[in-house]
Amino acid sequence: MGQHRPALAFDADILLMDEPFGALDEIVRDHLNEQLLALWARTGKICLFVTRSIPEAVYLSIMVVVMNPRPGRIADEIERPLPKERPLEIRDTPEFLEIAHRVREELRAGQAYDTEET
Repeated sequence: MGQHRPALAFDADILLMDEPFGALDEIVRDHLNEQLLALWARTGKICLFVTRSIPEAVYLSIMVVVMNPRPGRIADEIERPLPKERPLEIRDTPEFLEIAHRVREELRAGQAYDTEET
């Protein structure tokens, strides 16, 4: 078995996070989102964060890259014009909701749901 090394312990330049908070309840997830932003502000690390949560993607990012499934392709790149300082309450602002809506529309456009019965 390969050895896993904690990225921060070895001062990695890039953090790769694949749905790290996906199995958590919303309150714990919110707390860890705030902690991740504090870590980012303190270290300046680049973080590639994969999530299926639209609010989480918008809240944590400076850029949201929306992917289409099968084959995985970039559907949109949305640079977020929200301030670097972002309390959880920013998720209720019109600017945040507008970005989340754009992400949702891009995801919907990329889905190929077959509604015809065979």
